[in-house]
Amino acid sequence: MTETPQILLNHQLKKLKLPTILREYDKQARLCAAKGRDHVQFLARLIELELIDRERRMIERRIKAARFPATKSLDSFDFTAIPSLNKMQVLELARGEWIDRCENVIALGPSGTGKTHVALGLGLAACQKGLAVRFTTAAAIVHELMEARDERQLLRLQKQLVKQKLLIIDELGFVPPCLTSAPMGQFRSI
Repeated sequence: MTETPQILLNHQLKKLKLPTILREYDKQARLCAAKGRDHVQFLARLIELELIDRERRMIERRIKAARFPATKSLDSFDFTAIPSLNKMQVLELARGEWIDRCENVIALGPSGTGKTHVALGLGLAACQKGLAVRFTTAAAIVHELMEARDERQLLRLQKQLVKQKLLIIDELGFVPPCLTSAPMGQFRSI
């Protein structure tokens, strides 16, 4: 008889899609009882854990959807290796206000200077802030656009791209200039 409420609770939590509460409620009930916390504190803690876990999963989904070739943060970038790179400006860009203003950023420099790492770091920061991000190379996006045009799916692809709050196009220098000469709005180089 004592298992029936627990079985019912487990079923309801699964149906409501509350996996963290399902996983944590028994442990948290014991902790709250041991510390003399009331039912409101118990419930508040369970809801807090569920929200934290949901946010973590949403960030993971955004990172996966971004199609990053690797997950790199700005914390792991060695700014001392490139003294000409303005660290404060890059960290300011990581705050993402330029994205809200619909501004563009272009990272210019020779191969091997960390442009991709910085772009990945900015993209990761945007994902963590809840923004939709897509990472691609210039050659890949040109190929994807041409394929979509040939399959009469260009409008669909354009709609998908417009949904992205941040579109990172890497390796611009590897695409012939005739493909990259279209006006693209305001730019800031870092």
